Order: sequence, then structure tokens, then C-alpha cells
Amino acid sequence: MADKKTQDSQSKPQIAAKIARRIVIGVLAAILIFGSFFVVGAGEKAVVFNVFTGVKDQTYDEGLHFKLPLFEKAYRVEVRTRVYNDDAAAASKDLQIVSTSVALNYHIDKDRVNTLFKNIGPDYEFRIIDPSIQEVVKAITAKHIAEELITKREIVKDEIKLALKERLARSFLILDDLSITNFDFSPEFNHAIEQKVTAEQNALKEQNNLKVVEYQAQQKIAQSKGEAEAIKIVN
Repeated sequence: MADKKTQDSQSKPQIAAKIARRIVIGVLAAILIFGSFFVVGAGEKAVVFNVFTGVKDQTYDEGLHFKLPLFEKAYRVEVRTRVYNDDAAAASKDLQIVSTSVALNYHIDKDRVNTLFKNIGPDYEFRIIDPSIQEVVKAITAKHIAEELITKREIVKDEIKLALKERLARSFLILDDLSITNFDFSPEFNHAIEQKVTAEQNALKEQNNLKVVEYQAQQKIAQSKGEAEAIKIVN
């Protein structure tokens, strides 16, 4: 009876050790199996980083792909058109402070995903797009007086778009479209513009009133001439 108890007490640690080994083997197998594959979704491309050789030259399209578990990691990059919104503060030619809100539609050059990832990394919006918008908006805004930013808005937009397109292309980013959603000026400038508009409206109103008076005077003259002619005919 004592021998049986001794055998049971000795077998319990052995059983626990076997279970632990099986669990470890199962976890390692799962890591190897699931770590050997990655999926690239619609509108994406992927690059693979190898711990020994760095970013591989190959890019991966949509679908299921193989990689070395533990030694390689896949990075997915969206190549569909993306929207980036940004605000930039600048000074106009007449030294008015202007805050510009820009909405940018762009996509990554599909053939240069690897180069973009190698040279810039996944945070390309922060490292490339934002500084480019800030610099280009400042440069274009400084070429125009504040009023032109309002009256020539489309021309200003096209200038910013062209300069940004050339700048982003150097980093393998393709500009699809650009919109200026807002120009915001200082309270003093807004007040001055409001006064100018009010003065122009008042001047236009006075011109219209003067035209009405002149027209009425001409009508009276014509009426007087008509009456004089009528009396002359009667006589």
C-alpha cells in the first residue's frame, strides 16, 4: 500500500512536467505556424523587414504570403488615396498674419513603397507631408498681399498645389488634389475689410441714389418740354 502511494506521489510531478512540455511545444508550434504567414488587404502593399538583412527588395500585393517566423516582420502600407488635413500660419506680403487650412488628397507611388519605407519609414506624414505644407504655404502666402488671398483664392490654391506636387514627388508621394478650406486673418484685418466693404456699399448706394435723382430730373425736363410744345401747338 505504501509502495503504491509512493508511486502515485512520484508520478504526479512527471505528469505535470509532461503537460507543461506539451503546452510549451504547442505554443511554439502556434508561433511558428501563425508567424510564418501574413495577409495583405485590399488597397495595401507590404514590405518585409529581416533582422539580418533589413528591408527586403520585394513588395507584396494583396493576398496570403510567407515569411520567416521570429526573424522577419511584415509592414502593411496603404496605397489608396488618403486625406491629410493641416493648418499653417504665415505672413502675407503686406505682413498680415494668415492661418491657412489645407486638405490634401494623396497616395503613395506603388512602385516605390520599398524605397519610401527604407528612406523615411512609416511616419512619412509627420516627417514629409506636414513640413512640406508648412514651407510651401509660407512661401506662397508671402508672395501675395492679404486681400489677394481672398480675391485670387483659386490662383493661390493652384500655386500651392503645384509647389507641393513637385516637393512630395521627391519622396514618392503623389498629390491627387488640394483644397484650401479656410483663410483666417487677424481681428484687426477682418475689421478693416469689413469697414472697407461697408464704405464701398455706401458709396454704391449713393451712386444709385444720384442716378435716381438724375433720372427724375430728366423726366421733369422732358415733361416740361412736352407741355411747352403742346402749348405752342395750341397757340
